[in-house]
Amino acid sequence: MHQKNTSIIFLVFLSFLLANGQLNYYYYYSSCPNLQMIVKYGVWAAIRNDTRVAASLLRLHFHDCFVNGCDGSVLLDDTETFKGEKTAGPNINSVRGFEVIDNIKADVERACPSTVSCVDILTLAAREAVVLSGGPNWGVALGRRDGLTANLKAANTNLPSPFDPLEKMISKFADVGLNLRDVVALSGAHTIGLAQCFTFKHRLFDYKGTGKPDPNLDSSLASSLKTACPNVAKSNTNLNSLDMVSTYMFDNAYYKNLVNNAGLLESDQALMSDPQSASIVKGYSMYPYLFFNDFATSMIKLGNIGVITGLNGEVRKKCGQINH
Repeated sequence: MHQKNTSIIFLVFLSFLLANGQLNYYYYYSSCPNLQMIVKYGVWAAIRNDTRVAASLLRLHFHDCFVNGCDGSVLLDDTETFKGEKTAGPNINSVRGFEVIDNIKADVERACPSTVSCVDILTLAAREAVVLSGGPNWGVALGRRDGLTANLKAANTNLPSPFDPLEKMISKFADVGLNLRDVVALSGAHTIGLAQCFTFKHRLFDYKGTGKPDPNLDSSLASSLKTACPNVAKSNTNLNSLDMVSTYMFDNAYYKNLVNNAGLLESDQALMSDPQSASIVKGYSMYPYLFFNDFATSMIKLGNIGVITGLNGEVRKKCGQINH
């Protein structure tokens, strides 16, 4: 009897949370109990097929949340009434992993039709990508609703760029409620994944018109990168590891690289140009648990930016289009 009353109290508490539009860990507790298992398996299968997809899913979540908040807008295709964000400068021919989210969504729909939002699936998938790459775990509160539109203009202006100076990076993070520690911790996502040559080639041959490489780039790394990215246009899309030490392992090697002037992107190495951010980098390079803890904290903050809850927005049936 006591157990039954406890269950009733829990369900009343749950319905109160749902009605008030709060994110919580038990949002799909009864409506889709196997959700986390389905997402975990979907991400695991995708990574087994293509290791690079872990970084892609993490980046997809990041690019979603920085534009109109975490609302699944990055997943939308163009319609007659709005242009999607897939063709924005930072996304076109670059952001990937859409089919992984679509496949997981299809599996979730079979188990729990019209119940789980695409943005919640993407948020969970980003966490699983980190965990399956050896990184930290964290609890993901759920209950986000999918947005009804996309914002191409904001995608072109709000997203941090590999060419941004540190002040601009800090400003773009501050615009969505993230601080300097979040900038440094979330930049650590570059411990996994690849970057196209065009994002750093300017550092190799004629940095700021000097005719020489970027002085803040380790000379032996610059030499090997010149081989991988020759100074011709057709090398622009060649891929290189963001973290040469452990490309597919989520660890703190990225920060050790920065301390040794071996950050690939100018925006990565720029973290060493400011005493405050450099101090955080050094801490993470020495204490991997500190990085893991701060990364998890910053990911929770990222996943809560501008969320739509309650009866606002919708639960899309297909992630690439709003319901009609």
